[in-house]
Amino acid sequence: MLQAITQRSTNSKRTAYFLVTLARRKRTLGDISLRQSTTNMKTIRIVFISALALVALAPAWGAENEAVKRDMALMQGEWSMVSGSADGMSMPDDMRQQMKRVCKGDEATTTMSGRVYFQAKFTIDPSKNPKTIDYAVTAGPTKGEKQLGIYEVNGDAFKACFAKPGAERPTDFTSQPGDGRTSSEWKRVKPVPPAAGEK
Repeated sequence: MLQAITQRSTNSKRTAYFLVTLARRKRTLGDISLRQSTTNMKTIRIVFISALALVALAPAWGAENEAVKRDMALMQGEWSMVSGSADGMSMPDDMRQQMKRVCKGDEATTTMSGRVYFQAKFTIDPSKNPKTIDYAVTAGPTKGEKQLGIYEVNGDAFKACFAKPGAERPTDFTSQPGDGRTSSEWKRVKPVPPAAGEK
């Protein structure tokens, strides 16, 4: 009889232990499920807000890209120098008259008497005021250097001002003695001929 009572007591304890353990597991699973649900909601909220931000910014990005395309198109072609100065000193007329500038795509080449004087790959940002232009020089006295500049392009007129390599970008189109800047103005001679297959 005593053995039966002891067995029932043991069984009751095991049952109670099992029920408590099961309840704890359910509570833990519930907590995990709640945390996962909360995390999922936060993720969805972040994705939704990011999507809204992209939609809001898309027109601005599109407008900037169109402005870049427009100015890049205006820069294309062959140009002759109207005026030029370096470190505050004006370029002599006989030298200026020999200067030509050809822009094709994102590359600008300046020649003097038919010889390459300067060549660079460039990028522009017409959203800035003044508009900015950056040269990665591939030929000339500053080959391998980067030069920061500003520009204006309007129809058949183009002007730019560049700092010397390593210097801060100019904020105007002036060149003074000792500032290391080069400033130039150009007029279009002829556009770049269309590539094969283009009209």
